[in-house]
Amino acid sequence: MFRGFATISLYADDLAAARDWYTELLGQEPYYAFPAAPATPAYMEFRVGDDGDELGFIDRKYAPPGASNAPGGAVMHWHVDDLAGTFEKLLAMGAKEYLPITSHGDSDFTTASVVDPFGNVLGIMHNPHYLEILAAREH
Repeated sequence: MFRGFATISLYADDLAAARDWYTELLGQEPYYAFPAAPATPAYMEFRVGDDGDELGFIDRKYAPPGASNAPGGAVMHWHVDDLAGTFEKLLAMGAKEYLPITSHGDSDFTTASVVDPFGNVLGIMHNPHYLEILAAREH
């Protein structure tokens, strides 16, 4: 049975640069790296958001054979409090627009996505369902 989001792993050719970029974006250092400093990591993880979800980065040389380096495929969307502000911050940090801010139907679901400087698609969204779950926890 699926129990919840545990880890999403992205690839980067330069893990030191990815560490620095995501440290600036998230406002925190990775909590885990292997091998440990001062060596250049082959893998690292950040804990992100209300549940401490794991955002991992793997040196691209360990990607599965035949894995594409082109952006695409599944998009993991992170709920953010300020979609437009987060989108602008990502663009200002050098990410490239993948999909613009898009409202979905007459709901309050709104998404956007960028390609980070390492070729990964990073989705952000305003998700009313996520906010309902958070509110229910507080009661």
